Amino acid sequence: MKIAAIDIGSNAARLLINEVKINNKQPEFIKLNLLRIPLRLGMDVFSLGKIGEEREKMVIDSMKIFSDLMKIYKVEHYRACATSAMRDAANGQKIIEEVKRTSGINIEIISGDEEATLVFENHVAEGLDKEFAYLYIDVGGGSTELTFYENGKMKYEKSFNIGTIRLLNNLVTPDNWKDMKEEIRKNINSKKPIVAIGSGGNINKVFSMSKTKDGKPMSLSHLKKVYKEFDDLTVDERMTKYNLREDRADVLVHALQIFNNVMSWSEINRIFVPKISVADGLIHNIYSKLQDKK
Repeated sequence: MKIAAIDIGSNAARLLINEVKINNKQPEFIKLNLLRIPLRLGMDVFSLGKIGEEREKMVIDSMKIFSDLMKIYKVEHYRACATSAMRDAANGQKIIEEVKRTSGINIEIISGDEEATLVFENHVAEGLDKEFAYLYIDVGGGSTELTFYENGKMKYEKSFNIGTIRLLNNLVTPDNWKDMKEEIRKNINSKKPIVAIGSGGNINKVFSMSKTKDGKPMSLSHLKKVYKEFDDLTVDERMTKYNLREDRADVLVHALQIFNNVMSWSEINRIFVPKISVADGLIHNIYSKLQDKK
């Protein structure tokens, strides 16, 4: 069975195509293709309130490409979801209708809480030590989703309008940070030690740069060190020194700021980065719903 997920975020749109095979009666998710297009919808939406003409055309053209790729791979089931930027765009619904007309793709606008739940759908914590509690931290361009997991159950989930593109455009206020801090202090606590599980392109890039072995955590002190190194450099210097694309170099420092604050406020000093995303969660969600119908 071939399943596709489309995640239209504030920073980029992603198409993930997986083949699901049954191995020892358990589903195995095999990645066939992952395509990322840096649409940067948040650059328009968070300052203008809508998606501009140029980026609107990029969305429509990108979805045509995604539709063609799904046909080539003979995808049987898919789900396309748009998050923070499309939620906030005054012309979001108009663009969704045009995408449906031109490419046949149905885009759903999902809430921040559902976005948090989709990251949780990866079920990573189920394979981890039950002696710990876990905080999923998913940092995007428009929002940050937190999901707290303890004793095999989700205890808390919340979406905050604090994201890398919003920070890049100076659209996050001290009150936004204060609200997040208060929510974390009130809701993220356990008698067990808490560790973080990070997702999003930025934390994956920091993890790969750190040379940390897969399955091993990074420390909060390492993230703070990397944050200081990046904060002292211009975007061009980051691109040259670390061989980064511009659309990664300009937001990475903001992502680190979010991870550092969340981990500090929840008194977490280690973070695992298992390469999960909203798109991966969508794949798992589609497969689970198909199994439920049997």
